[in-house]
Amino acid sequence: MSGRKEPTAATRAAQSRVAASLPVDDGVDLARARRGFIGSIPDAAVGGSWSMAPYAFLEEPAPDSANPSLWRQARLNALHGLFEVTPGIHQVRGFDLSNITFIEGERGFIVIDPLISAEPAAAALALMRAHRGDKPVTGVVYTHSHVDHYGGVRGVIGEADIATGLEIVAPEGFLKAAVSENVLAGNAMSRRATYMYGSLLPRDPKGHIDCGLGKAISLGSVSLIPPTRSISATGETLVMDGVEILF
Repeated sequence: MSGRKEPTAATRAAQSRVAASLPVDDGVDLARARRGFIGSIPDAAVGGSWSMAPYAFLEEPAPDSANPSLWRQARLNALHGLFEVTPGIHQVRGFDLSNITFIEGERGFIVIDPLISAEPAAAALALMRAHRGDKPVTGVVYTHSHVDHYGGVRGVIGEADIATGLEIVAPEGFLKAAVSENVLAGNAMSRRATYMYGSLLPRDPKGHIDCGLGKAISLGSVSLIPPTRSISATGETLVMDGVEILF
């Protein structure tokens, strides 16, 4: 991006004040973020849909053009791969803006929130299978109607899976909310996301550093498969693949 300026004295002073206000970086956050790491693929690269390679600059100290708190968070979010949360529950992190969670059931994997687009979700499932066994997906849960929690569903299941009676569980009203937000208001939401997540900024210390929640928005195929079961009350329980889930 041409025409970008160096940070002003006021900006540098503001960044310095933020740095002084932060707790000492004793490495604890990084150790916690790495806890349970099992493995990944180089740069988390998934075709043209996703890659962490453009963020290699985060290995350097924070420049005076970047908020030091955001820089620290960006370095944590640059960690990617398969992590064990607790026995039987794993996450793939750093393959999209959001994380995808796998619960090991009696026969296969229950998928919680399959990312934004199908290609990174498929890569995450392949990584899970590479380390935890080549098992089928036996259920899907959408926790809510934001696209980063369902858009990659076609990367983890297809028509053949649906034909087996595989359940897709979501909160009551999920489909109406998802369609209202991402179809009826799709154009406005897309413009909002462009500004909110800085999608058009170059990946460098003066451009796109991080989104706070995660690194960035994947650019793969967004999909939606309607849920087969709705959860309407706090405290409902459901057994999926031998695992009792309390909602």
